[in-house]
Order: sequence, then C-alpha cells, then structure tokens
Amino acid sequence: MSPRLERLVSVAAALFFGLFFVLPIWGTLRAAFVDPAGGHTLAFVGEVFRHPLYREGLVNSFLIAVLSTLGCLMLALPLAVAYVRYTFPGRTLCNSLLLTPLILPPFVGALGVQAMLGQAGALNSLLTGLGLISAERPIDWLGEGRLAGVVLMNVLHLYPIVYLNVAASLANLDPALEEAAANLGCPPWRRFWRITLPLTLPGLFAGAAIAFIWAFTELGVPLIFDYARVTSVQIFSAIKDLNDNPFPYALVVVLLFFTTLFYALGRLALRGDWSGGGGRATTARTPVALAGARGWLCAAGFLGVIALALLPHAGVVLMSLAGDWYRTVLPQPLTLAHYRGALGHELTLTAIANSLKYASLATLLDAVLGVAVAWAVVRGTTRWRHWLDTLAMLPLAVPGIVMAFGYLALSREGQPLHGLMLGEDPVLLLVIAYAMRRLPYVVRSAAAGLQQVSPALEEAAQNLGAAPLRALWRITLPLVAPNLLAGGLLAFAFAMLEVSDSMILAQQTVTFPITKAIYTLASALGDGPAQAAALGVWSMLFLTLTLIAAGLALGRRLGALFRA
Repeated sequence: MSPRLERLVSVAAALFFGLFFVLPIWGTLRAAFVDPAGGHTLAFVGEVFRHPLYREGLVNSFLIAVLSTLGCLMLALPLAVAYVRYTFPGRTLCNSLLLTPLILPPFVGALGVQAMLGQAGALNSLLTGLGLISAERPIDWLGEGRLAGVVLMNVLHLYPIVYLNVAASLANLDPALEEAAANLGCPPWRRFWRITLPLTLPGLFAGAAIAFIWAFTELGVPLIFDYARVTSVQIFSAIKDLNDNPFPYALVVVLLFFTTLFYALGRLALRGDWSGGGGRATTARTPVALAGARGWLCAAGFLGVIALALLPHAGVVLMSLAGDWYRTVLPQPLTLAHYRGALGHELTLTAIANSLKYASLATLLDAVLGVAVAWAVVRGTTRWRHWLDTLAMLPLAVPGIVMAFGYLALSREGQPLHGLMLGEDPVLLLVIAYAMRRLPYVVRSAAAGLQQVSPALEEAAQNLGAAPLRALWRITLPLVAPNLLAGGLLAFAFAMLEVSDSMILAQQTVTFPITKAIYTLASALGDGPAQAAALGVWSMLFLTLTLIAAGLALGRRLGALFRA
C-alpha cells in the first residue's frame, strides 16, 4: 500500500470519525458546561447529583449494571471453563446454542417475560392451580419497580458476550503453566484461583466491561417494564425539551463519565505483571473427555442455561399466538391473527420499509469504510495505523444512547449537523448512526480476511501494472468476500434491530424503524402487545437466518466479532 494512499484513507476515516463520533460527544459536553450567558459552569452537572430523582436514577442504573454483570459472570465463567477443558456429549451443539440470546433484542424478550412472570402471568397461574399460592396474593417475581426483571433480561441477553471473551482467553493460555503447578502438588481448585483465573482476567474484564456498560445504559428493557427511575429512561423522557433545558445534556455527560470511569478503573486494576504473563499457548490444550454421568451432567448444565435463556423467546412466541393470556398457564385460545395483523398494520409496513432502507444504506457505508480502514491497518506501514484501528473500535465502548442523544442535539436548527435533517426525515442521521455503531464488525471481519491473504498477490498484480486500487478490487476483495459478507450481514441485521438510535432519532410515525414500531405497539391497548410480539418473532427469525448465513461464511471465526 502506497504511503500516499494510506494517508488519504487515514485522513478520510479521521474526518468521518471527527464529524460523526467526536463532534456529537463534544457538542453534548459543551452544552452541559455552558450557561445561558456563555460562561462555563458546573452547576448543571452538580444538580444531577443534588436532585433526588436524578440521583436515584444513577443509583438504580449502577445497581442494575453491577447485578447484571455478576449474573453474566456466574453463568458464563463455569460454562467457558467446561467448554475449553472438557469434551462431553453435545459439546459443539451446546456451544452454538449458547448464542441464541443474540437473536432477540432484549426489550422484545421483556414482553414475553412480563407475560410469564407478571403477577397475573403464567408462573403464578401454575402455582395457583397447584394450590401453592393464593390467587388474591400472587408473587411479584419481577420485583417492586421491575428492577429484578431488568436485571434478568440483561443477564439472559449479555452472558454470551462474556462467555465468548472468557472462552477465548482460556483457550489462549499455555497449559504448561497449570501442568507445572500440578507437578508441584497444587490441587485443582487452588490452581484455578491462583493460576488460571488471574491469567484470564484480561478476557474476563473485556466481556464484563461490555456487559456492564450495556446494562448501565440499557434503554429498551426499562421502557418496556415501565421502570422510569434509571438514567437512560430519564434522558429519553427529556429529549422533547432540549432547547432551554440543560439537564438532559448534564445527564448524558454524567452517564458518559461513569461508563468511561468504570472502564478506566478496570484497566488500571489489570495493570500488573500477573495479568499478562500467560501469553499465547505454545502447545495445544487437549480437552479431557468426561465419560458417563459426569459428561451428561456437564451437558445438562449447558442445556439448563440454554433453557433459561430461551424463556424470553418462548414467552414472545406464546404471546404472539395468544388470543387471551391472563391468569392462565398457556394462552387460550391460540391464533395466528396477530402475525397477519403485524404485517398488515399501517405502522409496521412503513416501519419495515424504513428499517430496510436505513440498514441497507448503513451497511453499504460500513462496507466502504470498513474495507478502507482494515486495508490501512493490515497493509499499512505508517505508525498511526494502530491509532486508526483503535479509533474504529471506539463505537463499541461508547453507549448508544450517548451517541444518539448527541446526533439529536446537534441536528436542531442552527446546530452543525442540522443539514442532515431532510425536513422532518432523519434518514441521514439514522444511516450514519447505524453505520457508526456497527462499523467495528465490518472492520474486524475485513481485517481478519486481509490477514489471511498474502500481500504478495497484490504486489504481483502491481508489478504487472495494476494500480493499487485495481489490485484491491480485482485480487484481494474476491478472496476476502466471505469475511465481508459475514461482517455486512451482521451489520445489516443489528442495524435493522437497533434500539437506542431508533428510539431517540425517529420522532415522526412515518419515519419509525421496526424497533420503534414494536415499542409503540407494546404500549397500545387491545391487540397492540400481541402484535408487537408477533413483529418481534418476525425480527427474531430474520436475525436467526442472518446469523446462520454469517456463520456459514465465517465458520468458527464468527465468535471473534463479538469479542472485545
């Protein structure tokens, strides 16, 4: 790759990130610290901590994040250890099924959980029928204020991300270290706590950090559970009052500050020789075969977690089929009318068309940017290519609600991004927002493909007179097409089901994407929640097919796209 072309790609990528990543964050920071007279002030941010309602929202968000992260670790760590160290019946199938929570947005799954665990839900109806509880005094399984329900949905959705990171970290450890400890008489549990766990902390932290930040800033699940006393919902509720109210900006700044602080503290905690001494395995680890009852017991543990994770999916499917589901164990009667209604409803037809348009344009933008950035990082020689790689990964660390709020704030009249608003149509904003959030998937998949293609092929084409871009187009891109297809499919699928950007940026009914339509239907009376569930099932099937297609293209490398 020529230095001139590399500089051009780097500058173009830096401009894009400067305009659509740094500028929205900077605009929000500026509005939170500037008073009406134009002077600098800390009063707005200080009021967030003094106001009891805002303070309660922060405390609840922090509590949800801590409990969700601990729950993910409790599920993911034992499963990752068992998968890496042992073979047992159905091992490969169990590993694949553990990713099933990723095929359903958690706020859609919350609809099914409400139907099953609500006070008039299926579980209480079952216990009442068995005579274990009284119908007049049902158990509130989701907890007062629905905090427990939010934590449950976060755990069931996020544990695969922690699992993938921990499993990758364990697989990369040198087994010779554990063997040396065993030869010195160290028992298995002590080896795990003193050798294995410290060496896997970087991977453990990587997955836990994503789970913590996601849970801390989650918007969709609290909205479905009508749990308003969290910071993300408070920000969402204040977006209609941005012109003269600085407190939404202050809330976003505080949210961004805490997510950055938690990430930085975790990185500091991992600074030390003991956290990085494992290196990459010099010899392959041979899993130990668990025969008989032990093998089936291990498989049962995996299947138990998978069954628990599938509860929201089952609830959504049953709710979409429910003629009536109130104080009964199963819906009575069953009907397919909600599926026809979901696809025939004026709101959903428009929303599906909008999502297809937004996601397709965002994926096209991601493909161009992703290939350019990956090419500069993998084939480049200048020292700033590592900074470019870091910059491309930053959208994974910044909460989606922060970026969406920044876009909304800077697209108002007189603001730098107002030109992106086509009247009342936020199509350009949504396309850029979707593309920015999912660009890391395309960059990683394209980089993985380029690393597997020898640069000698491009050099040979250039020696025969082909320009660098022609060599890339005719030689390299066809060879990395499966990787680009997989990354593009994931970017497209997750853009179709994006929550934060859709909920905040789409304000008019005619511009609603699918997720905003599902939320609107879930809040409606009559058949609205059932139609929302049916639309969620259609979305679930769509994402399932997309993940299968991406898996066929990438094979075992698919999991690397979800690792930090």
